[in-house]
Amino acid sequence: MAESSKEDLFQLIKRFRAYLSVRMSSIFPISLLNMDPRSVGAVTGLALAIVFTWRLLRSPSEPQRRQPKHQAPSTSSSVVGVQSTATSGPSGVPPQSEYLRAQNVVDEFFQTVKPTLGQIVRQRLSEGRKVTCRLVGVILEESSPEELQKQATVRSSVLEVLLEITKFCDLYLMERVLDDDSERNVLLALENAGVFTSGGLIKDKVLFCSTEIGRTSFVRQLEPDWHIDTNPEIVTQLARFIKYQLHVSPTRPERHASNVFSSTSLELFFGSL
Repeated sequence: MAESSKEDLFQLIKRFRAYLSVRMSSIFPISLLNMDPRSVGAVTGLALAIVFTWRLLRSPSEPQRRQPKHQAPSTSSSVVGVQSTATSGPSGVPPQSEYLRAQNVVDEFFQTVKPTLGQIVRQRLSEGRKVTCRLVGVILEESSPEELQKQATVRSSVLEVLLEITKFCDLYLMERVLDDDSERNVLLALENAGVFTSGGLIKDKVLFCSTEIGRTSFVRQLEPDWHIDTNPEIVTQLARFIKYQLHVSPTRPERHASNVFSSTSLELFFGSL
């Protein structure tokens, strides 16, 4: 049994190697020295899965009953013997059910590994490639255009999600402003936060208008896959024209339409908190 178990383990390792070559690069993109607690937990889970699988392969198969030495085998006993041999396999190799259980251990492990934020963003946006987003109340701490006349502050909690969106989406930011000083405050805040250094967003994609109707017109012209806004009237008006929308509101209102989602914040919608 020991020799056959070693051979079984060797075959399982080969299957692991092919399986991991596809999955590991996306699950563990960093080195062991720089792993965060989540990655360390994933590696620990993998080790436990391997140990558990090895124990499954080492478990001895159920001993067969010894037949009386001088008893002539009957037809029924011959059938039982054939079935027992088919179940146990040649040379004491564990039955097929143990291989299936071992594979299930591997599958369950990878199902419990949490996806990265980038993977979550892609999934939640349904692979949408163009996104328009209001600044006030979503990206910025300020809640009205009047506040932008004094200052603009990028919310630190939303920055990571915002940068992930810019990696694979054509992102446009827009806001209603009252004067040129407000525009400068917004652009300076985005620049200081490092939004323009990632390469996915440029200043020309930050749009300003003087009315709420102007923001609606921007969205209609750009025809995005997703629009993110805090104004329920604009969300309702655009529901017929935009594939998906996210309504950001602290009160978590009811959905305006089947293609409109709601969340108290952008980062919470992607589960990054």
